[in-house]
Amino acid sequence: MAWKIEKAEFVTSAVEPKGYPPPDRPEVAFGGRSNVGKSSLINDLVGRKKLVKTSKRPGRTQTINFFNINDELYAVDLPGYGFAKVPDDVRDAWGPMIEGYLNHRPNLCAMVVVMDLRRGVEEDDFELIMAAPLFGIQPILVFTKADKFSRNKRQQRRRELARDIDADPGELLLYSSTRGFGRDDLWKRISYLCGV
Repeated sequence: MAWKIEKAEFVTSAVEPKGYPPPDRPEVAFGGRSNVGKSSLINDLVGRKKLVKTSKRPGRTQTINFFNINDELYAVDLPGYGFAKVPDDVRDAWGPMIEGYLNHRPNLCAMVVVMDLRRGVEEDDFELIMAAPLFGIQPILVFTKADKFSRNKRQQRRRELARDIDADPGELLLYSSTRGFGRDDLWKRISYLCGV
């Protein structure tokens, strides 16, 4: 059963640990390429249309953004990677910024790696998935835009992607912000890993 969201609010943006909020509650991070619908997914997950700003231009998120959910959990929107049209020096700063974040959050209990079901697991995604356990973090693999496929094609695509990355198909969650499916499954996974 999905959480009942009573409160979902922006807390702060930061680029280094001194700007992070106190690690006083479990935290789940959201990472992914710049055009996979990460902001839409977070908004849908917490039942708010405009909590996380969405943009038609990839790469708008250039800081680490913290959101308070029900005073029980931080949801953290990491800068997107890949297609972002930003200056090279900004893009080069993202790696150390994200690595610094992963290194300095003892309360980080899970990382949702958001990918587009149509494109599958790209190299940047795979690197993030492989890096998560090195920081003691469990990755949750979520594939957005699943509504672009019929039910049978979705399941077939899930099996193909699971085979590509040597994972159990059940580990791959399918999500659609427009059709509203996948939300309960994702909340269950977050709740289990974060104890909330």
